[in-house]
Amino acid sequence: TNITGFLNILENCNNYNVENIIYASSSSIYGDNNDLLFSENDKTEKQISMYGVSKKTNELMAHTYSNLYGLKTIGLRFFTVYGPWGRPDMALYIFTKAIIENKNIDLFNKGSHTRSFTYISDIVEPIYRLIKINENNQNILSNNDILNIGGAEPVKLLRFIDIIEDYLGKKAKIKLKPMQQGDVQDTNADITKLEKITDYKPQVDIEEGIKRFIDWYKAYHQTN
Repeated sequence: TNITGFLNILENCNNYNVENIIYASSSSIYGDNNDLLFSENDKTEKQISMYGVSKKTNELMAHTYSNLYGLKTIGLRFFTVYGPWGRPDMALYIFTKAIIENKNIDLFNKGSHTRSFTYISDIVEPIYRLIKINENNQNILSNNDILNIGGAEPVKLLRFIDIIEDYLGKKAKIKLKPMQQGDVQDTNADITKLEKITDYKPQVDIEEGIKRFIDWYKAYHQTN
């Protein structure tokens, strides 16, 4: 779906003379990356999941359409987006729901993973600024550009759960499991390029972001 759907979008951009497209890529594209910071200049050939492969393919297609047809493409590599109205299959939603309902949480690799969690507003604002930069025809971005969008500081998964517990006032029931295939140990977004172009830095830290999500979750599901 990722590949076919995105190819259809690119083809229609070409057919209807669309000049610019901003599309969602993913931090999963970095795959088996041992660098301390994930930079847009890092190699991305060591894919370890089919999702990462699909996003890598999309970036290659965007690059090709840019070269062949002059379509200006901006790929945004999102790092673990969270917040109100987040997908129910993501960690924050799953953990919050399980703790409230006194159900087990499957914790892989003893929770030693770290992630650059990114609150939804810290995704939306940079995208808005990039759109304005494009509208004003500022020659800051190349015709085929890639940008990381991620939280400022990576957070260990155990710490992530601790914060959820604190705001819910309940302890999690944890079931330890080995590391999953296709998962990466750590992600850490180098957002230097994004900050330079958009003059924007992440505003919502992990504690505030989780609090906002839990407030929304309780209101939406009418639960304590």
